[in-house]
Amino acid sequence: MRLPVLALLAASLCAGQAAEEGKPASSNIMNAEYPKVFADLSVAFRLKAPEAQKVQVDIMAKKYDMTKGADGVWTVKIPPQVVGFHYYQFWVDVVSVPDPGSDTFFGVGRQFSGIEIPEAGVDYDVVKDVSHGQVRNFRYYSKTVSAWRRAFVYTPPDYDNNLKARYPVLYLQHGSGEDETGWPKQGRVDLILDNLIAGKQAVPMIIVMDKGYAMKPGEQPPQPPGPGRPFRFVFTTFEEVVTNDLIPAIDSTFRTLTDREHRAMAGLSMGGMQTFQITMAHLDKFAWIGGFSGSGGIGPGGPFDAKTAYNGVLADSAAFNKNVKLVWIGIGTEEPEMMYKGVHAFHEALTQVGIKHVYWESPGTAHEWLTWRRDLHEFAPLLFR
Repeated sequence: MRLPVLALLAASLCAGQAAEEGKPASSNIMNAEYPKVFADLSVAFRLKAPEAQKVQVDIMAKKYDMTKGADGVWTVKIPPQVVGFHYYQFWVDVVSVPDPGSDTFFGVGRQFSGIEIPEAGVDYDVVKDVSHGQVRNFRYYSKTVSAWRRAFVYTPPDYDNNLKARYPVLYLQHGSGEDETGWPKQGRVDLILDNLIAGKQAVPMIIVMDKGYAMKPGEQPPQPPGPGRPFRFVFTTFEEVVTNDLIPAIDSTFRTLTDREHRAMAGLSMGGMQTFQITMAHLDKFAWIGGFSGSGGIGPGGPFDAKTAYNGVLADSAAFNKNVKLVWIGIGTEEPEMMYKGVHAFHEALTQVGIKHVYWESPGTAHEWLTWRRDLHEFAPLLFR
């Protein structure tokens, strides 16, 4: 267990809630009683599987055996869990299945059950009595890949009332194994922005969340890493989609401010890597850049050299600092070692060559949605100022 979490667990003991009581998780489907989260953040799971011989719940890289009752219902109460959002699944004998009581979320390449473990005293990502924006289902045709694509677009609260207003745009990307539903569902992007805008902490903005995968007709997908095949991501086609198809489609459909000073891009993990590849090659289109657990310093190929990377755009720090309004880098303190070291090394490399940037660490969180929600909450207020 992460050390900072001990304090969070103690703080989460809500007054008036007895230890033996529990509440349905906020991530449950309608009227589902289980999974149930207790005041000490322990969790009870239940699954009806009368013919099964063995049932386990698999959460946070650990499996817990469940006990079968006479009615064929399997139950277990597991120890206190780390705050935040977590994917989980049941193992029924040798088959993994989602929890019928949970909403499902696309992550790690497929639909998973997910559970919210509440963080005491934190309300930046919950529904409040404020004006609310909308998340719109936006379809556009990409000439690059000769296919229709879907993005989700957040419009700020006053978008449909103030018809003379135009807005800056943040292009916000998900991570590997996720898709364009990640930020609207797991990331709670609309709630975070609604609350920031209501508190006058962030400028009203449009946020575009596209699927970070793209292949031209006949193009082969990159092979996964294996013997003789190192880890690598190839984003060239997606870069073309963003610059040639997505941005023009957004600017022609929504009331946007279309100059580079009013356009930003950010992303988590793989999306952060995409962000730096795309923005550094198109500084004529972007002036605000953010990486959440993902940056130009992650991946193979030896130490990051800021003077030669991205065709040398970082070599003249004075010119870069004058041209780019913000470079923002975030990482969780409990991230996997390779991830943490890569992002931190990128931060140090930028510092050494004089590139102005903001570096921020999320205390006690790993490679997970709580880290990235916090990142967005810190990053968005700095945009378009």
